[in-house]
Amino acid sequence: MREMIERRFPDHGIVGEEFGRVREDAEFIWVLDPIDGTKSFISGVPLFGTLIALTRARRPILGVIDQPISRERWLGAAGCHSTLNGAPIHCRPCAGLAAATLFATTPDMFRGPDAAGFARVSAAAKLTRFGADCYAYGLLAAGFIDLVVEASLKPYDFCAIIPIVEGAGGMASDWHGAELGLASDGRVLVAGDRRTHEAALALLDG
Repeated sequence: MREMIERRFPDHGIVGEEFGRVREDAEFIWVLDPIDGTKSFISGVPLFGTLIALTRARRPILGVIDQPISRERWLGAAGCHSTLNGAPIHCRPCAGLAAATLFATTPDMFRGPDAAGFARVSAAAKLTRFGADCYAYGLLAAGFIDLVVEASLKPYDFCAIIPIVEGAGGMASDWHGAELGLASDGRVLVAGDRRTHEAALALLDG
C-alpha cells in the first residue's frame, strides 16, 4: 500500500501501524492498518480486517474496511452513501440505550475513569459483546448493532471507520462529543442513532 501511494501521490503523508509516519504536515494523509485485530488474526478468528483511510486537514474523508475471509468490503467517503460490497447500507434506528446492542474489542482497553464510564454505558445497554475489532463498526454501519465504545485506540484503528459510519447515517465522536481525527485521544463513541449517541455520551462524559 505504501509503495502504491508513494508512486501515485508522492506529496501525500502516510501514517501506519507499521513503518511509522512520513510527511505528517501534508494536507492529505493516508492512515493504514494492514491487520486490525491482530489477536483475532493469530487466533484464527475471522473478525480482523485491513483499514485504509484518507484524511484531509487531519479529518477522515475516505474509509475502507476489508475482511478477506468473508469477502466483505465496506466503503465510505465524505458526502457519499456508504456501501458493503457495492450495495448501500444504513444504520438502524435505536431509541435509547435500553434497546441497544453495544460492542467493544476488549474490556482490557478501559482503565481508571474510562473503565467506570464504559461500565455505566454497558449497564444501561440491552446487550454488551466483546471481540469484533474493526468488524463491529462494519456491523453498525450495516444495521446489525447500535453502539461501539472504545478507548486506547490509535488513529489507524479508527480513522477508516468514520466516513463509513457517517455515510450510513451514524455518528462518530470522542467521549466529549468532538469530531474524531488524527489528533484525537483514542476514546471513540460510534452510534447508529443520534438518540443512542447522546445517551451514551451523557454517561461517558458525566
